[in-house]
Amino acid sequence: MSNQFKAEVFQNQFLPQGTKEVNAIMTISVEGGDSATTSPSRERLFGVICDTSGSMGGGKIHAAKDAIAQLVNLLPEDAHFFIVTGASKASIVFPVSQATWEKKQQAIASIKSISANGGTLMSTWLAESLTQFKRMPNAVRQALLLTDGQNDDSDEQKLKTILQQCEGVFQCDCRGVGTDWRVAQLQQIANQLLGTTDIIPNASMIEADFRAILEKAMSKDVSDVTMRLWTPQGAKVLFCKQVSPDIVDLTHRAKPMKPQVVDYPTGAWGNQESRDYHFCIEVNPGNVGDEMLAGRASLVYTLNGTETKIAEARILATWTDDEAKSTKIDRRVAHYTGQAELAQSIQEGLEARAKGDVEVATAKLGKAVKLAHESGNEATAKLLKTVVDVQDAPTGTVRLKREVAKEDAMALETRSTKTTRIPKSQS
Repeated sequence: MSNQFKAEVFQNQFLPQGTKEVNAIMTISVEGGDSATTSPSRERLFGVICDTSGSMGGGKIHAAKDAIAQLVNLLPEDAHFFIVTGASKASIVFPVSQATWEKKQQAIASIKSISANGGTLMSTWLAESLTQFKRMPNAVRQALLLTDGQNDDSDEQKLKTILQQCEGVFQCDCRGVGTDWRVAQLQQIANQLLGTTDIIPNASMIEADFRAILEKAMSKDVSDVTMRLWTPQGAKVLFCKQVSPDIVDLTHRAKPMKPQVVDYPTGAWGNQESRDYHFCIEVNPGNVGDEMLAGRASLVYTLNGTETKIAEARILATWTDDEAKSTKIDRRVAHYTGQAELAQSIQEGLEARAKGDVEVATAKLGKAVKLAHESGNEATAKLLKTVVDVQDAPTGTVRLKREVAKEDAMALETRSTKTTRIPKSQS
């Protein structure tokens, strides 16, 4: 493996006597080594899952077919790929194949025959994709799912079941084209499969979005990486969240490995990548002067059943009666606590707006504007301005807009979990 992983912990380890909670931000960065170095894990399998239900007819299916054909053309020859389409049932347009020139031409010819007809049962699409991904268990396995509509309610339980089977086998980025799909449905799939969710407002933008997703997927060259957390006897992990580049709550994804040790999934990693994780651990409180190792977090890479530790960092706790030390909040911990609060305020504000509760919506979205301003999250601040008129950002004084384009509200909802890193001037 050519990549070099580095882990750092940022925290205030000094706690007042009686305090139980230990907070820490762990930053993991990857620096690429010799790009010529190869390993079995560098095989890549990319799957395209495209909605072909009746609602995709017309311009959307034509744009999707063009985008998939372009995506196939862009695949490097050492990658593998497949194409699955789905409506009431799934179809294999092109099975797992290496992206040679000949296979690409065959796939593009098959893409031309795709048509839109039928209902929407996403569990069948994922089940067929799972079969394809299992053919290359050592590859970096990633998928792109495109839809324009809502999954049938009758499929809810089957979808949950198949997602559990897909979890850990492949990652999946989900994209909704237009405004007739449900954000929560795609987030359910993407969150469980460690992918992203976003809106493509109109069909003409599909190709550019596909290109960006493929470029990111092809940069990944290490799969099957987990975050392993050891905590001392009597300790309890209150939460574990990825907090950058976006918020992903991993708390309930903990897999017990042995007493006091759990694993959290992190998915595939690529060159020059950096992520932040927030741990909150409850420990047995100590007396003044006591020191404790409150946690040890490490990244573990698995290939062919063999585990390799690739980075490690320690989370500490020291009890003190020095108020100057114990009352200082680590800047990164404070920053990401605020980013989580920002995402929650947006989601609660949009929910209240949808219910017609103007007072709550105004308060929540105003709070979001204030938090976005304080943290320097300019991308989210810009999205908020499509839903509210900002009268004073520092205080969060806003007024709800009477007319809001549906795609703007959906864009704010899907991107509310994207975070910004702490400004360099504060780090």
